[in-house]
Amino acid sequence: MTRRNGRDLPGKSAVELAALLRHGEVSAVEVLDAHLTRIAEQNPVVNAVCTLSEERARAEARRADDRRARGEYLGALHGLPILHKDLTETAGVRTTYGSAAFADNIPAEDSVIVARAAKAGAVMLGKTNTPQFGTGGHTRNALFGTTVNPYDPARSAGGSSGGSAAALATGMAPLATGSDMGGSLRIPAAFCNVVGFRPSPGLVPLLPTSMDWFPYVVVGPMARSVNDLALLLSAIAGPDESAAISIESGGDRFAPPINGAVSKLRVAWAPRIAGLPVDGDVRAVLDRLGKVVAGLGCETVADEPDLSGAEEAFRTWRAWYYATNFATLLRERPEVLDDATAANTRAGLALSGADLGRAELLRTTLRQRMTEFFRRYDILVMPCVPVAPFPADSWYPATVDGAPMDTYLDWMRHLYYITATGLPALSLPAGFTEGGLPVGVQIVSGPRRDLDVLRFARALEEATRFADRRPGGTTAGGTSP
Repeated sequence: MTRRNGRDLPGKSAVELAALLRHGEVSAVEVLDAHLTRIAEQNPVVNAVCTLSEERARAEARRADDRRARGEYLGALHGLPILHKDLTETAGVRTTYGSAAFADNIPAEDSVIVARAAKAGAVMLGKTNTPQFGTGGHTRNALFGTTVNPYDPARSAGGSSGGSAAALATGMAPLATGSDMGGSLRIPAAFCNVVGFRPSPGLVPLLPTSMDWFPYVVVGPMARSVNDLALLLSAIAGPDESAAISIESGGDRFAPPINGAVSKLRVAWAPRIAGLPVDGDVRAVLDRLGKVVAGLGCETVADEPDLSGAEEAFRTWRAWYYATNFATLLRERPEVLDDATAANTRAGLALSGADLGRAELLRTTLRQRMTEFFRRYDILVMPCVPVAPFPADSWYPATVDGAPMDTYLDWMRHLYYITATGLPALSLPAGFTEGGLPVGVQIVSGPRRDLDVLRFARALEEATRFADRRPGGTTAGGTSP
């Protein structure tokens, strides 16, 4: 076996590492050691990994090397290190949900997304930080503190999958998972210059769950490139008979390389969608990106869907979700809940049947309008996060383009409006502000057209190469640009 300098391994893509591992040019133990070293170097700076599962990781890496030595079948993620968000259950490894109430919680079983990654050969490094119960677009909690932005440690890494995004950006792992209701995969991806994908509900089964029929919460993949993300998605997507919402097609169709041919696509370009405010520095990045989109060879039209009703539908169902999940804690242990979680739970407890009925009618009508819109277009390109990463000592931005944000949810409307539609959406690196802060763009497609999202994202990624720029001014290859 050819030995390689372990220091360069964390700079490689997941696809590159997978090939090296499969061909025996590097061992899973070597890859693990290199990433553990990177965690030791970078985690004290960004605070992304809240629980390290080194013992489990070493056992999995040794098993991976043994399988290859015996000539056994190697899964798509053979030997690849992976980090899982701390909202996701991991057998024998602490899962706190970012809450002191679960500081010592050790699940007995893996969640489906963790089990599928492991079955495909991934090596679990540990858990990544999240705000309490995933509440909010900024990753901080009383248990583990704040996760900061790799491009500027004084800034937010986003949330609620901020730990996963920051870990990816700093090379602590080539793959990570997250979850998304109001933008929790997409916000941190935009803030940390990585790729975060909110798949169609049911593409990646959400198990275990207390609300089997609830389509607003999904789990999904994060990575530093579209092809890396597709590699992970190919292993974790697919039906599960235990899931009430489950898409029957398997994950093989997402296996990289993703075909970025987009000449036949019809694209709606909507940088000012729904009249929502966007900060000037973010608008400038998106205006430059618009010229690239127009040059991809697909038909690009300035148009946007009608998103009316998304605000009420999302906020109503979100409050109901909180009441369902956290009412007991609010009643019996209110001191363990942060203010945002408690406020959302109270709002849910105040809902009536009429409120829920109206919200259901609104989201159904919205879904019907979006389905019609995507009969005319293949792709919608729109802002992802309307601000650049804000100061890490803030809970959320006070204003967006001068408009006051009265609650911590207000600045996330570009994201949760899309959640309410039930459509797949991806955050792709779109460029940098004059101050060097990452900006993402949101790519959306029609019902269950997840592969179309990845194909367009791959074409745009190839045309821009923004994802190659790492913290500290290096490129994906580890050299200065």
